Amino acid sequence: MAFGKLHCFSKVKTMAARGLFIEKLTWRDVEAALAAFDTVLIPLGARCKEHGLHLPLNTDWISAEYLAGRVVEQCRVLAVPTVQYGYFPAFTEYPGSVHVSAETFRDLIADLCRSFMRHGVKKFYILNTGISTNAPLAAARDLLAKEGARMEFTDLHAVGTAARDSVRQQSVGTHADEIETSMLMYMAPQVVHLEKAVPELRPDRPGPLTRDPNATRGVYSATGSWGDPTLATVEKGRIVTEAIIADIVVYLRREFGV
Repeated sequence: MAFGKLHCFSKVKTMAARGLFIEKLTWRDVEAALAAFDTVLIPLGARCKEHGLHLPLNTDWISAEYLAGRVVEQCRVLAVPTVQYGYFPAFTEYPGSVHVSAETFRDLIADLCRSFMRHGVKKFYILNTGISTNAPLAAARDLLAKEGARMEFTDLHAVGTAARDSVRQQSVGTHADEIETSMLMYMAPQVVHLEKAVPELRPDRPGPLTRDPNATRGVYSATGSWGDPTLATVEKGRIVTEAIIADIVVYLRREFGV
């Protein structure tokens, strides 16, 4: 038995100089990896959420997968498969967009972490590619803190900010816009159909995106984007994406010691 554990530990050490994706391991390998890595990375990206006429529903999932891959290359973390459903109330008027309640999402994240807490893990980082997800993630963080675990998450308002500001030309927008479209052009150019992109530059106001031009609440968007995706370029995407990755890696190394 001792030899078996030693063999698995050696296998885990030789499989990656930095992080690992646990779905590619056996449970024995994971058991050994938990002795070598103390932080679990949980990527989060919607796989069914509208992103205008020029980007696919799985835009956030593509981003989360790409960012997780880049982080795992640089940090000693155990990454789980990307969580593909979450709290996304702003897009429910557009067919194909999946949304779960804040409480359900909070509990899902907390239970995912508890699955590893049973085996001694106390540190978790949610690689979050959403905005509306911040509040329920903060609630999950508070629940887990009471149980002795530390969970933190990416706040997109706080990573890559200077880079975003340096390249942005659009006057308003945050969704399927100049910046997000640029990032997808850099990460996965084959899924972007820029010829279908339409500027949606109406002023910000409280509420979700809406398809109703007569709505008194929310931002009217006939296409589902908000901003000007026609301004997107691969170079803008490279600048912003690399800055976000750098900020996440610096944070993980500083705060989690990975």
